[in-house]
Amino acid sequence: MTADPVTGGCLCGAVRYEADGPPDHVSLCHCRMCQRHFGNPIGAYAAFARTRLRFTEGAAKTYRSSGFAQRGFCATCGSPLTYEYTGAPERISVTIGSLDQPGRFPPAVHWGIESQVPWLHIDDDLPRHRTEDDPEFKAFATATD
Repeated sequence: MTADPVTGGCLCGAVRYEADGPPDHVSLCHCRMCQRHFGNPIGAYAAFARTRLRFTEGAAKTYRSSGFAQRGFCATCGSPLTYEYTGAPERISVTIGSLDQPGRFPPAVHWGIESQVPWLHIDDDLPRHRTEDDPEFKAFATATD
């Protein structure tokens, strides 16, 4: 890993991870699956090439949340930790809230705006897209139908 790794982990400390530099992209997601996964109106993710991220303590337990995605969490405390398209094993996203320094990586885009709760107003100039506009989502959802 590099001299300035990106580190994070779960609430209880049973699972820790490290990436060898900043994420490839950072996004906010308002879709219903992310809302349910986080138990909040929005999810925030930092994406990395899988080869750049490793677990340094424990590992995330995963479950398949749909035909095209799986999510990782700590089996001890329940903290949401990862998101992966099953059709893209070379990539993994970690939850921004699980980063040791979540403020270092601001989001660049909103996804899943068709499910954004009406009382949540985020005043930024970031691009906003519907889930079905995501080319990766389309490819993976179509491949699993």
